[in-house]
Amino acid sequence: EKIFRQEGWHYELEDKDADIQINGVVYNEMKGVFSSPDSALDREIFNTLFPDTAYGFESGGDPSCIPELSYESFLNFHKSLYHPSNSYIYLYGDMDMAEKLDILDKEYLSSFDSIKVDSELKLQTPFEKPIKITKKYGITNEESEENASFLSYNFVIDTCLDKELYVAFQIIENALLVAPGAVLMQTLLDEGLGTDIQSMYENGILQPYFSIIAKNARSEDADRFTRVIRDTLKKVVKEGIDKKALRAAINSFEFQYREADFGSYPKGLVYGLNAFDSWLYDDEDPYRHILANETYALMRKKADTGYFEELIEKYLLNNDHSSVVILEPEKGLTAKNDEKLKDKLRSYKESLTPEEIEKLIADTEALRAYQEEEDSEEAVNSIPLLKISDIKKEARPFTYKEDRIDEVRLLTHDIFTNGIGYLTLSFATDKLGTDDIKYLGMLKNVLGMVNTENFTYNQLFNEINENSGGIRPGISVYYDAADPEKFDSRFEFSAKVFSDRLDFAFKMIREILTTSVLTDEKRLKEIVGMLKSRLQEQLLSSGHQTAALRARAHFSKSSRLSDMLSGIDFYRYIEKLDKDFDKEKTGLIEGMKRCMNKVFRKENLFADYIETGAENSDFKSLVKDFCGCLYDGEYERTQLKFLPLEKREGYKSASKVQYVASAGDFRKAGFLYTGALRVLKVILGYDYLWNNVRVKGGAYGCMSAFMRTGGMFFVSYRDPNLERTLDIFKDAASFVENYDPDERDLTKNIIGAIAALDAPLSPSAEGARAMSIYLSGDSYEFIQKERDEVLNCTGEDIRKLAPYVKEITAQDNICVIGGEVQVEEAASLFDRIENLYTE
Repeated sequence: EKIFRQEGWHYELEDKDADIQINGVVYNEMKGVFSSPDSALDREIFNTLFPDTAYGFESGGDPSCIPELSYESFLNFHKSLYHPSNSYIYLYGDMDMAEKLDILDKEYLSSFDSIKVDSELKLQTPFEKPIKITKKYGITNEESEENASFLSYNFVIDTCLDKELYVAFQIIENALLVAPGAVLMQTLLDEGLGTDIQSMYENGILQPYFSIIAKNARSEDADRFTRVIRDTLKKVVKEGIDKKALRAAINSFEFQYREADFGSYPKGLVYGLNAFDSWLYDDEDPYRHILANETYALMRKKADTGYFEELIEKYLLNNDHSSVVILEPEKGLTAKNDEKLKDKLRSYKESLTPEEIEKLIADTEALRAYQEEEDSEEAVNSIPLLKISDIKKEARPFTYKEDRIDEVRLLTHDIFTNGIGYLTLSFATDKLGTDDIKYLGMLKNVLGMVNTENFTYNQLFNEINENSGGIRPGISVYYDAADPEKFDSRFEFSAKVFSDRLDFAFKMIREILTTSVLTDEKRLKEIVGMLKSRLQEQLLSSGHQTAALRARAHFSKSSRLSDMLSGIDFYRYIEKLDKDFDKEKTGLIEGMKRCMNKVFRKENLFADYIETGAENSDFKSLVKDFCGCLYDGEYERTQLKFLPLEKREGYKSASKVQYVASAGDFRKAGFLYTGALRVLKVILGYDYLWNNVRVKGGAYGCMSAFMRTGGMFFVSYRDPNLERTLDIFKDAASFVENYDPDERDLTKNIIGAIAALDAPLSPSAEGARAMSIYLSGDSYEFIQKERDEVLNCTGEDIRKLAPYVKEITAQDNICVIGGEVQVEEAASLFDRIENLYTE
């Protein structure tokens, strides 16, 4: 029961004069989820389309309802459904399957009798007519309610067991709503129905649904929104979808399918999750959507037959199983609901007898005591553990071959890529001044999204995606291994192509760099509106990353630059552009042109290519030809200078939880980097921070980082607390100073640190790692030294890091993103408080 109370929910009462509080990890997680208008919209879409099935309920729990769940109900639910007879067991990898299945049988399944479990998900009966609802979401008292509504038009699309529909509507979504300038997206933008048009095809559930969403819209435009959608779709059905858009979408999805590069996620995990998209609903066919070669071949054949137009007519135009959801802003709604909860808890306390109050206090103390208890030695030793001697001593190698064309450095990586080439064209940005940075951030979002000499931006997107795996601009920051105070920021174009189409990647990047139309004011305004909407979502949904970056920006030049390119500082510029576009547009256009001339020059270029036999490809000759198109005009070199920020910042939002960050620089305190810091990160993450911020404090997450550059931070995620968490951060140094592990505990944490170093890498990630090592001036000797320090780490090595940890809070760099009431109540902690969103 104590675990249920800790992880789920519980009442807290410190003493008879205190107020009753509700706490719990999942409770606070869901408060964070319910703080997001995007999540609120998703939830209402589910509720309207599936009112009579499990999909009509919030799987994580509505925070207002979670306290109604009793421990007995929880146990009954678990007993009725959590049984091996209702489970799916999935094995992936190079192993003796018969042996593993035998172990599963003997050590697990044989302990249970087979039972009949009724967990079948029922189908929602189709509607006789569409549903329309209006709901509210909270904003702060200082935010504007004008043009801040969400509109959505939603349709149920048969079942996920139709493997053709499963893929076909991904293609339809891409062609109509995802590609820049896609016909339905562009029509809605041109009609002024929102500034950011998004879509969602959720095909991982029994009854997939398709949503068309307008953000920053007016609720009174809801009827016109649906009318424009229907009129546009009728026209598409009559005239046909652009065939190039269809082919581009098909190729893009098939390229991703064949490449199977899931980034940091293990391939086996992703395949397993994909298997559930059919297996959960058909026990005989887990591979239905994993084996998709024939499906993609069929999509190509059907592109010219009217097949996709027929699907649009059937499922979007003639489908009454649909809904319109309108989400309107309401100032102070979060604070109002918080006050209602306080009143409810006050009334509840008043209803308790003195004996019940004493019991509640005793229960609070008992839970705290339980959270302080160490696991028994028997329980700890029951978990298998590797030995340090089992771990490879040698650091992961890296491979590259360096070459040059005049002053242009080239790097190739001979790595097996299964016929795919990964190209990076990277340009130094060191000629830019402080005022240029915001324009560089805009360029990242503009290039590839505007017309060029030979293509409209929609045609450009389709041309690229029909012939490659995509071309994407981005900005990376590389530290200098020799001098951590220095860094190298670079504007990069990354392309994925089949190896025989490398020339195509260079051709299209040349087209974008040399002929992009940066003077299309209408298109620039659309991009700004979209950026504002998506940054608003990103800043809060990843509030821990936003706060940690901003806290480091107080002392770190590279972090300050990153904040100016993609964090709070960049968002402030986007807000200004959105509000005063006519006033700011000339400066924006001229600023982007100035950056183009300063950055995209031969002397700034570095080129990298990953492919089997890369050095024998046409890469070198293509780079040489490409250099001829780069800028060579005169320019004024300016200095990058940063004005100091307030060290302690609080940002108010309508969130029901906080994201609390504290940061420092151990090098400025005279300390050097050591591999033992990697072990310390694991110890803090799974011991001190976990136990104090998550287990006792109720936050959904907490983490730390220690970087080669000297930067380090603590940050919490979906945290009900603010000041308490900062106090926990301050006490961390004392914990480290007194850390005295036994051999097993230290071994466990060393293995955790090695796991991060030895995580499997895809071919593209392996090449990118080598490129980063090269650009940073790193060496294999240092990487081996770091690994040795991890493997040989002792308790004394960890205790010596206490002064490092102390500097995280001693340097007093704080950033908190949280609820407006919570931030205001802690005003004395901050040098500055302002709204996260000021418009």
